[in-house]
Amino acid sequence: MNNATAGPETLRQVSGFSRLWTASTTSAFGSYVTILAIQVLIVDVLAGDAVDVGLVNAARWLPYLLFGLLAGVLVDRVRRRPLLVVADLLSALALAAIPVLAATGHLVVGWLVVLMAVFGLCTLVGDAAYQSFVPQVVPARLLGPAHARLDQSDAVAQASGPALAGGLVSVLGAPLSVLVDSFSYLASAVLVATVRSDERVAAARSAGRVRGIGAEVREGLRWIYRHPTLRPMALSTHFWFVCSAIAGAVMTPFALVTLHLSAFTLGLALAAAGLGALAGASMAVQLGRRLGAGWLIIAARVGTGVAWCLMAAAPLALPDAPVLGDWGGGWAWAVFALGQLLLGVCMGAENTNEMTYRQTVTPDALQGRMNATMRSINRAMIVVAAPLGGLLGDAAGYGVALVVAGSALVVSAAVSVGSGLRGARLDDAHALAPIVDTGTSR
Repeated sequence: MNNATAGPETLRQVSGFSRLWTASTTSAFGSYVTILAIQVLIVDVLAGDAVDVGLVNAARWLPYLLFGLLAGVLVDRVRRRPLLVVADLLSALALAAIPVLAATGHLVVGWLVVLMAVFGLCTLVGDAAYQSFVPQVVPARLLGPAHARLDQSDAVAQASGPALAGGLVSVLGAPLSVLVDSFSYLASAVLVATVRSDERVAAARSAGRVRGIGAEVREGLRWIYRHPTLRPMALSTHFWFVCSAIAGAVMTPFALVTLHLSAFTLGLALAAAGLGALAGASMAVQLGRRLGAGWLIIAARVGTGVAWCLMAAAPLALPDAPVLGDWGGGWAWAVFALGQLLLGVCMGAENTNEMTYRQTVTPDALQGRMNATMRSINRAMIVVAAPLGGLLGDAAGYGVALVVAGSALVVSAAVSVGSGLRGARLDDAHALAPIVDTGTSR
């Protein structure tokens, strides 16, 4: 990978990508088990409400608010592969503590908040390192197919993980099911440790000119929020996370309490999102080339808002004959699952294009700060909005909160049409500039 025009022609020829892909898939599979297991644990086992769900969700993302910008500087200063391995190992330990506390009778919502905060700190560093490591393994022209491949495998995990999680929770109980994710992080650490790449430390450090942390943080912020296309993309994504946090805080209580779904039928419904994400990711590269990354992102966010509103309409189908027998849910389950399917399609198509564009327009020396800054501010939106979503759901109703989140996202997507986001394309001048300006391997 000496430049943007020579080297591997397909992903199969990219050394190390298959192991990186397998590590990502393994970790993603376990994570989708945990997503359901933790929420069922709060609502059913610990008798928590939407506010508790919101607090635990917020705790996971709190480190992004406190340490996110510093993590970006760290990732740009050190080798990314060892950092990613250590983060995976510590994530495994944090998750393993949940079933241990449950077995000893000490598990309460407060401990979940603490452990999710520790887990969030580990994933903050690990995610920033991972997203910055991918462009060092994969050349720029193959980043689109690479992210599509990663999103497709993530979608398969999303489709099968929740359904399996529902079965695991029913058989093993929610606390023990979290061990699946712990083992997945262990496997990911082993796989990443075996990936060989020509990894380089940022040019500033290799030349012995590491500046102050504040100066490096400001450089990363300026790159994103003064960039003509990254700025509107970032602002639009931040608001997407606000709406998603509101919807996420009420979605499980809405399904379990309002729709009377069981853990198993909820898992099946969430699996529909995985199938949709697989379809969306499979079409993402072609749609991005045809519509442009910006227009595709805008359209996908409109679809996401519609999906949440569709789920909120599911109670209208409750009086009808059940389609799942004694499992619970009836036609309301079908409407809820249809909303999940649409949600998955939109997210699968959108993520590939956004990640590819962000990484393509950013020089290698800024990858860590760009990725960590974007992710940190996105997750900071969750820290603020998730508890508010829980309060809104408890006060006005879970369905109302879903409608509010969906409607707000549609409005924000409409506003984005008037910004530079609509002109973002993977072959625009901004995407080509980093390769010409830096002369570094992508």
